[in-house]
Amino acid sequence: MERELLMKKRSLFLTLALGMLVWGVSAPMANAGQVALPTTLDQLLPAGSFAVVGPEPDTFSDFTFSASAIPKTTPVLDASQISVKEFHLGVENGISFTGALFAPAGTIVDYAISYIVTAPANFKIYDAVLSGVFSTFGGTGSVSIGETLFNAATGGLIGTMEISSPPGSVSDSISFAGVQSILVQKDIILVGGSNGASVSIINQGYSSAAVPEPASMSLLGIGLSGFFAYRRFFKKQIMAA
Repeated sequence: MERELLMKKRSLFLTLALGMLVWGVSAPMANAGQVALPTTLDQLLPAGSFAVVGPEPDTFSDFTFSASAIPKTTPVLDASQISVKEFHLGVENGISFTGALFAPAGTIVDYAISYIVTAPANFKIYDAVLSGVFSTFGGTGSVSIGETLFNAATGGLIGTMEISSPPGSVSDSISFAGVQSILVQKDIILVGGSNGASVSIINQGYSSAAVPEPASMSLLGIGLSGFFAYRRFFKKQIMAA
């Protein structure tokens, strides 16, 4: 009878210890309110809605958008005319903005887009890439996209990227110490020049890697400690029986 009671205790302690191990290793991150891609930028406004992409999905949230032009009567796109799609290139995963962003001859058009990208639990972001598809229609126009990255948690500057045509490069990248989330501020300037200027695709990608999470490691340690403490307890009870 006493041995049967010990066996029941053993089963209960084992279940609790294994439960702690599983929870510590695989606790999921909830992502309520996802917006499926592809979509249009207006569907990601106001701040708080988001989209998730990639095999280890980063979260894109808190989108903002504005547009201005010189002269003020120059037509500009609104957020509903800019599509947002998934972007994948090697280990880089992110989003693409597509649309007919155009500055007619003799005008200047400025678009500003910002958002926050957050790595999944137990991951950090280590680099970013930026690329675009431009046209100046053989004239004197130009397009430039400047981007500033901040640590979303601390507000500290991570770095900047810039692409332009002409002159310049149509792609740029930056590597940095791993961070959990990044505030991205993107400024798109189109100078129409003699024949107009346009940008039709803006790609943004990030790569992330897994890192130990202190909370999960603590839970794992608690689970292991409980498991081995139980084994010692059970052995003592068997010897005393």
